[in-house]
Amino acid sequence: MTFDLSIIVPLYNEEESIGPMHEAIRAAVQDLPGNVEIVFVDDGSRDRTFALADALPRHSGNVHLRLVKFRRNFGQTAAMAAGIEFARGRILITMDGDLQNDPADIPLFLAKIDEGYDLVVGWRHDRQDHWSRVIPSKIANWLIGKATGVPIKDNGCSLKAYRAELIKEIPLYAEMHRFIPAMSSLAGARIAEIKVRHHARRFGQSKYGFSRIYKVFLDLLAISTILGFHRQPMLAFAGLAAVATGLGFVSLGSALVYGMTPHDQPGIVFSGLTVLFGALAIFLMVLGLLSQLIYGTMARRFDPFRRLAARLIATEERTA
Repeated sequence: MTFDLSIIVPLYNEEESIGPMHEAIRAAVQDLPGNVEIVFVDDGSRDRTFALADALPRHSGNVHLRLVKFRRNFGQTAAMAAGIEFARGRILITMDGDLQNDPADIPLFLAKIDEGYDLVVGWRHDRQDHWSRVIPSKIANWLIGKATGVPIKDNGCSLKAYRAELIKEIPLYAEMHRFIPAMSSLAGARIAEIKVRHHARRFGQSKYGFSRIYKVFLDLLAISTILGFHRQPMLAFAGLAAVATGLGFVSLGSALVYGMTPHDQPGIVFSGLTVLFGALAIFLMVLGLLSQLIYGTMARRFDPFRRLAARLIATEERTA
């Protein structure tokens, strides 16, 4: 069976939320045209989340329920990636399973997708969270926007809508679900952001804490590297090599200056630094050249973002 819409909800210890979440989603989509599937992904819950989800009706009108279960907890991004892989809808929507996202906003995303966008991001403009979560999130969003060049106000909002041919080609790992807009930009995806409702958590406790900050920071470095090196790796390595070369010349000048003085110990140190920076510059240039050659020969066959851009163009032609 083909579906017009798939709604993917990662779940981890949400036994109190699972029933109300299912009912809220069903009420929000039951009047939509076409078939709709809900994909609940149990991320290794230790409570009755999966048992309660398994007891829910599989079919209710045009709404169908599918379940995916992990043997252990792998994290939100892994659960989201699994749901995306198993989803069969033309349009995919992801959302949290704690009832803080409002399923009633789903029609707004579908309307935006119908305007021609490939990715629609939710913005929790009136966020109902403690300041200890809001302030770090604002800082992270600012850093992500500056580092990636994709100024999204709320990268952390899980409520997003995607064309299936877009999101199924985006590689997701670690905490990379936050960087889907930046990854999508490599393929020229058309991205929109809309205001959504946000509710205070009704049940359980938040799974997010300060321990996640360093993971997001490391992923930010990774995505910045991908975006910076994607098209012109030689240029990026050449910039680093230029810095190393400049430091080498500074060290060489310092070595010559100190070599003319009676106390020549600093001169020896700076001579060593000159050799070190020179070797580093040569290494970076060789590495950049190899990266450029590898990219030039392999990208046409294996670059997912190039294939994705071609698919987006083909989709646009079909719908024109």
